[in-house]
Amino acid sequence: MKWYSVSTSDVERKLKTDLQQGLTQKEAQKRLLDNGPNELRQEERVSPIIVFLSQFKDFMVLVLLAATLISGILGEYMDAIAIMLIVFVNGILGFVQERKAERSLHALKQLASPKVQVLRNGSWMSIPSKEVVVGDIVRFTAGDRIGADIRLVESKSLSVEESALTGESIPAQKNAEAVLKGDHSPGDQENICFMGTMVTNGRGTGVVVATGMDTEMGKIAHLLTSEEGLQTPLQRRLEQLGKILILVALFLTALVVVIGVLQGHDLYTMFLAGVSLAVAAIPEGLPAIVTIALALGVQKMIRRRAIVRKLPSVETLGCATVICSDKTGTLTENKMTVTHLWSSGKSWHVTGTGFELTGDFLGPNGRVDLERMPALKQLLTFGVLCNNASIEQAGKKGKGNIQIHGDPTEVALMIAGMKAGIEASKLETAYQHIDEFPFDSERKMMSVIVKASDGQRYIVTKGAPDVVISRCAHILWNDRQSLMDERRKNDVHRKIEEMAEQALRTIAVGFRPLRNGETVSSAFEAESELTLIGLQGMIDPPRKEAMEAIRECQNAGIKTVMITGDHILTAKAIARELNMLPENGKVMEGKTLAALTIEELEQVVDDVYVFARVSPEHKLKIVKALQNRGHIVAMTGDGVNDAPAIKAANIGIAMGLTGTDVAREASSLVLSDDNFATIRAAIEEGRNIYENIRKFIRYLLASNVGEILVMLFAMLMSMPLPLVPIQILWVNLVTDGLPAMALGIDSAEEDVMKRSPRKTNEGVFSRGLGWKIISRGFLIGIVTIIAFAIAYYENPENLVRAQTVAFSTLVMAQLIHVFDCRSERSVFHRNPFGNIYLVLAVLSSIALLIVVVYYPPLQPIFHTTSLNIREWMLILGMAGIPTFALAGAHLFKRRKHVMLKRP
Repeated sequence: MKWYSVSTSDVERKLKTDLQQGLTQKEAQKRLLDNGPNELRQEERVSPIIVFLSQFKDFMVLVLLAATLISGILGEYMDAIAIMLIVFVNGILGFVQERKAERSLHALKQLASPKVQVLRNGSWMSIPSKEVVVGDIVRFTAGDRIGADIRLVESKSLSVEESALTGESIPAQKNAEAVLKGDHSPGDQENICFMGTMVTNGRGTGVVVATGMDTEMGKIAHLLTSEEGLQTPLQRRLEQLGKILILVALFLTALVVVIGVLQGHDLYTMFLAGVSLAVAAIPEGLPAIVTIALALGVQKMIRRRAIVRKLPSVETLGCATVICSDKTGTLTENKMTVTHLWSSGKSWHVTGTGFELTGDFLGPNGRVDLERMPALKQLLTFGVLCNNASIEQAGKKGKGNIQIHGDPTEVALMIAGMKAGIEASKLETAYQHIDEFPFDSERKMMSVIVKASDGQRYIVTKGAPDVVISRCAHILWNDRQSLMDERRKNDVHRKIEEMAEQALRTIAVGFRPLRNGETVSSAFEAESELTLIGLQGMIDPPRKEAMEAIRECQNAGIKTVMITGDHILTAKAIARELNMLPENGKVMEGKTLAALTIEELEQVVDDVYVFARVSPEHKLKIVKALQNRGHIVAMTGDGVNDAPAIKAANIGIAMGLTGTDVAREASSLVLSDDNFATIRAAIEEGRNIYENIRKFIRYLLASNVGEILVMLFAMLMSMPLPLVPIQILWVNLVTDGLPAMALGIDSAEEDVMKRSPRKTNEGVFSRGLGWKIISRGFLIGIVTIIAFAIAYYENPENLVRAQTVAFSTLVMAQLIHVFDCRSERSVFHRNPFGNIYLVLAVLSSIALLIVVVYYPPLQPIFHTTSLNIREWMLILGMAGIPTFALAGAHLFKRRKHVMLKRP
């Protein structure tokens, strides 16, 4: 029901209520039972046990558990315990993250007003907001939070802060008398007050037309519960990788068992070899190392003022192609600021943004002396006098902490005066406040009567320029009072249009001296025969850092889209100032957007850079259309209205300082400084983390390929097993684990923010990674089997010695290879000591290898024996071949290419 298009008498009739008496208690109880309490429903929470068990449903994990069972049956208890420990730790990490993620509705419920004033049986009473029913008559005043969706019946100077719902930074003026036709978004419904919004000025009475999940806030709650979270690109790729590795493991296991049996080996030995290959093929530590790498990335992000709520979101930022950004408080400061003044036929620019209490007044010839500009000074002075805002400051002017109270427009006028040294506290001695006619949405003006220290009384008026001008008989022109004729009116209107084109909210200020003995009994009498002093133009200014951050995002191939509930002119002006709206870029309003289907929007969405006057459903529609076009979408915002789109986006980003709890709880990333520039830093970090994940996947899989080939080559050549299962598992957990984690915190390469975003369909093995894994793994396998063959054929009776040589060769080849993984080119491209953590990890792994080889209590467990210098020379010589042979070939090829290019 479009209650904004229905008269109050029709509302009373349709809802079967009484505007004078309210509902009876009996009828209210009946409606409460029929429709349920006025609260936002929350889905039943899943049991923690179910959440924990769900961490083990991944196919890769199930195969590992099966391998654990087989290892236990075959008596390989060390293998079984080690695998179980890894799976359990990984499950705990996933459980902790998931239990933190879903609190959106709980935060949303806190916005409901705990108590509401209702009219029941002809008497006003205070009841809990959850007991309010449709048809209740309610009243509220400044400072109250609205407890339900209400069709106004009476309003007196009523303004409501709706930024959390509509995205507008200016409180909405409400008018009970209005009856609207056509379709209107919540931001335009001036006769409706919405659940969860705050009354900033005046008072009102109305009829409850919607409660609970039927309210605008309830619609958002429904969107939050119905919108599913998306898998991140990393999660999808690792899932694909796991399936590939499992298929490879099963194939090789079957191959080895069949070949071994055909060559005369007994079935038990071949089955044990097959299990060893399966363990070698699947990198058991990969999920844990990915989680740890992301966790380390989270710590980096915190230092860069971004708090990550969901680990995979760090990586997702790195492939973002579009950032959908709310305007108010994200790209702008959410602090109305007077930037332009016009008086006496002249214009000035005011410096300083937000709540800065210092600034300059600049004219065509530079800085102006206010003492020589009486009309300009009077404009600022009367803007402070006709004002109910208050600013409390501690410390020196412009430097101390300040507390702001009042309407943002009045705060802006107050701060503009303070920049000129005109403070309300000082004016109290010069001007005595006698009477006030508060702002009214019908008059669109506010007036005060003041008495100057010389006894002269003045009426001072401020308000909408067109209304104030219509009440002016004179104008200050060249610092003198002049008749407001058609010529002067045209001059003023041209200036108003000029300010409107700059998306400035314009306030006109006028005055009239009162004659001795003259009395004023009404606002109409006061606001007549005025003299126009001038205009003050204000805007919510863009963040200084946002422009540079947007430029860097553009260089990185990332499009920034503004999505706001604000007016189209304001949105367009801010977008142009931030250089985010190209010459041919389109701007779309909510009404146009609402008329399009998702499919129709998909056809034009790539050309649109600004969406204005949008509702929560519109934001969700935009995100969906972009995703359907193949984009990885980051959605930023701070209000309740942003939460569904934040949750639906590939990565949701909320503001930490000004954002609502709802937005923060729905998000994946929270900016602790509310700075758009922090998003750029987060994208850089996300890209680097993904590259680091590629590095250790390259390292782990090349190592595992080497292990597989060692076992396969031995079977094909009818040789004994060169590695036993516990050695393979030790390599996967210790030798692979520590260096892989160190790769996870490697520093970024120089051009990370000059590359285009990764394609959404880019596989893990793209950009030559698959070839590098196979070629390095092949060489690691070859040199290991050669070292094993040399040691075995020298002394066939001492299989443990040959296995120790193979084991040590494999470990050292991998530890040398890890330095090659730091660069896409070769081991010589980056300083090997540039990552001190990697150096320490390699030294630690070498130390652990020496302990396993030489410490007697561990030798029978790991099937090792002490080695001599000659054997170590063989090991190190073979281990260096895979890395340095390929690096040398790459260097030779590159030099040859350079030589050929020379003239």
